[in-house]
Amino acid sequence: MEKTLIYEGKAKKIFKISGNEKEYLQEFKDDATAFNGVKKDQIKNKGKVNNQITSVIFDLLNNSGIKTHFIKKVSENSMIVSIVDIIKVEVVCRNIAAGSLVKKFAFKEGETLKNPLVEFYYKSDELGDPLFSEDHILLLELATSDEMKHIRNETLKINEILKTFFLSKGLKLVDFKLEFGRDLNGEIILADEISPDTCRLWDKVSNKKMDKDRFRFDLGEVEESYDEVMRRVTN
Repeated sequence: MEKTLIYEGKAKKIFKISGNEKEYLQEFKDDATAFNGVKKDQIKNKGKVNNQITSVIFDLLNNSGIKTHFIKKVSENSMIVSIVDIIKVEVVCRNIAAGSLVKKFAFKEGETLKNPLVEFYYKSDELGDPLFSEDHILLLELATSDEMKHIRNETLKINEILKTFFLSKGLKLVDFKLEFGRDLNGEIILADEISPDTCRLWDKVSNKKMDKDRFRFDLGEVEESYDEVMRRVTN
């Protein structure tokens, strides 16, 4: 497979595939960043682990009626995906209070929210990915009102699917980040990844953090926690 690098982010590389005008190769990296790139390191086998977890979850979502860019896993750290134009809106869905919700809004960590909270963040490294409203999104012409309604509805559907799935694996889905994009037909579909990099996952019994927070806050057992999530998800 001849490939040409067209984009490199903090956690992934995107390659154009020679002779293929409909699909990209998405490759997962071992690089880890936190606090908008201020903290950097590598987590051994993270690319392999996140690729495996994302493949399983996107396959689950595809089979549950959620359209994603995932086509197939082709190596330990890469997958074939549909070409999408990513919308510069990061969608966060929260079920349990943690992270910035505790820091900025005085919720108590571990508090179960009365209903899922959906937030939007402007996807901009230069601006620090700020929290913004749907009115901002419409004024910036990042998406239409109908598109945002679709994104919100899909996010809530995904949340219900994932909460049930992770709970069956002994994990609480605290919160997670999604990215959506327009495919070659202009249809909005789920893209990016779903992994311990993009989800807060706590052990159902002990509430032990099993996600990127172990790296963010130097909690130790980072590789072990990622491996354990992969083991549960794929079991």
